[in-house]
Amino acid sequence: MSGIRVLVAGASIAGPALAHWLRRRGAEVTVVERAPELRPGGQAVDARGVTKEVIRRMGLDAAVRAARTETAGAYTVDADGNVLETYRADDNGGDGYISEIEILRGDLSQVLYDDTRDEVEYLFGDRIAELTQDADGVDVVFASGDRRRFDLVVGADGLHSALRAMVFGPHERFVRHLGLVLAFYSVPNEFGLDGWLLDYQDSGRSAGLRPIRDATRAMAMLSFPSGDFDVDYRDVAAQKSLLRERMAGMGWMTPRILAHLDDTPDFYLDQVAQVAMDRWSSGRVALLGDAAFSSSPMSGGGTGLALVGAYLLAGELAAAEWDPEIGFARYETRMRPFVEANQEIGRLHVRSLISPEPSADFDAEWFAELIERAINGVELPDYAGVPDSGTPAGAPITSSAKP
Repeated sequence: MSGIRVLVAGASIAGPALAHWLRRRGAEVTVVERAPELRPGGQAVDARGVTKEVIRRMGLDAAVRAARTETAGAYTVDADGNVLETYRADDNGGDGYISEIEILRGDLSQVLYDDTRDEVEYLFGDRIAELTQDADGVDVVFASGDRRRFDLVVGADGLHSALRAMVFGPHERFVRHLGLVLAFYSVPNEFGLDGWLLDYQDSGRSAGLRPIRDATRAMAMLSFPSGDFDVDYRDVAAQKSLLRERMAGMGWMTPRILAHLDDTPDFYLDQVAQVAMDRWSSGRVALLGDAAFSSSPMSGGGTGLALVGAYLLAGELAAAEWDPEIGFARYETRMRPFVEANQEIGRLHVRSLISPEPSADFDAEWFAELIERAINGVELPDYAGVPDSGTPAGAPITSSAKP
């Protein structure tokens, strides 16, 4: 063991993935999550290209594939349900619009948690309240009152990262809203969904349904353009009211989808946004995933950025013998071109939805090259000579809560 103590904020995808690699590299890891348990459901997330290799190296390929949505493909439809375009999951070698590995965010989070829960300390229902760092470590005060010292702290707490605001500055400095609002929530499958995603678009708005593993239910997806979004992201009642207002008059099956707003167990709504930062680290504190470089759900690459970033961050820290200045710098150098390609795709996708005229030629060679950079445009070193237990090691640690 290296004896290095690392605190990770956030237990969605980036946090547990980083915990996996940090443990294999020899660190002692604590993950703190403000929610009382893992959040279920959420949007479907994808693993394409190099991300599938990271999952394989984690030893989680079988577990991830077992939790897939098993979506066969997607149809875009008109207001009467007539099919306009067809996309299949095996297009482009499984790395197309509907990817071969597609899984609900909550299901992937559960796979990653199950993989690490016995070897990583999880503190649910708590958060970092205060943080001060010096040349040798980071002193943390938790909201629960617990005080501890760590060698390194990593924020993997999402777009609205509290740790980022605490260490780097206010959200407004880094969050770039793209002018679109997305909502996801599960509904009863009363729509005859049979393994295919359905998507209807009209005047910048969209309504869709996608299959999930539970065939009796489906995931609803709604979006609308908005340049003046000012609803608190924690005020669910206000979000539902806004969604009803902005989706009013939408055709197809939209009214039936909206009818389930009040009885869904897993409603989520937020503005489509990206995070742009000159640096993802400050001293002994670094950021990972959406907290550092959100590409937005419209990029299709946010999960890949989180998983690849976790692999590189842990690997570069261990290769630098846990020197944060060296390890964090190398992590940023390797990741930034990959991040930029995925962010560009996110921006292009949003513009194509909300603009009445096409803003880009998606059949052009430059776009195919951009897609390739966003899927495979990062090197995965094998970190030969760096400690790797192969599987997490050490005595089990009892979590403060078991979802």
